[in-house]
Amino acid sequence: MSQLDLGIEAGVSARHISFLETGRARPSREMVLKLAEELGVPLRHRNRLLVSAGFAPIYPEREVRAPEMHLVRQALDKILAGHEPYPAVVVDAVWNLVAANSAAAMFMEGVPAELLKEPVNVMRLSLHPDAMGGKLLNLAEVRAHLLYQLRRQAEVSGDGRLAELHDELAAYTYPGVDLNVAHAPGPGDILVPLRIAAGDRVLSMFTTIATFGTPVDVTVSELAIETFWPSDEETAAAFRHPS
Repeated sequence: MSQLDLGIEAGVSARHISFLETGRARPSREMVLKLAEELGVPLRHRNRLLVSAGFAPIYPEREVRAPEMHLVRQALDKILAGHEPYPAVVVDAVWNLVAANSAAAMFMEGVPAELLKEPVNVMRLSLHPDAMGGKLLNLAEVRAHLLYQLRRQAEVSGDGRLAELHDELAAYTYPGVDLNVAHAPGPGDILVPLRIAAGDRVLSMFTTIATFGTPVDVTVSELAIETFWPSDEETAAAFRHPS
């Protein structure tokens, strides 16, 4: 975005934007917040911008278990329970598990105890060869998608934890699996499903991710709810009538 474009969106002159960028002018707190809003800066980074400009941060960062977060926990519980019998999880900014419904227990079955130590990382569970990575029948496609998503998040956020997680997951090896062989989307394909071997069945699912619409708390702004949906009737029936 050019200085002119940003100035038009923010309702200030491009000259003033230039002065702020070069340090010839000091922004007010309101200007910092206005520009951050126009640029879509995450709340965590808005606090950093405020501190850099000499102001106190204004967005709190509370623990999910804090008393003030009761309404958030209540909303999450309703969403997770309402998605039964299909899996749903809540993750934080670095994909650590915050909450899950009972159906999500399928992702933990047979997983070594060391991978289930707090904090449990959903990305790690998804690709580790001793977890879901060893059960995905279309591992090459899912791995490529998740690693791309993680790399983009790391680049946009500048969060070193995400970069480290990406490098760890990218280094996983899967004996006998050719990671360079990926299914090319056909004319009828609209989504990349998760095809999971579950005993003598194959579960096929796709996912959606939701966030809170108007958060003013850093923690809430970074929460994401990932819901898993059956891609076919066989998978839906397997969840409705587990053996």
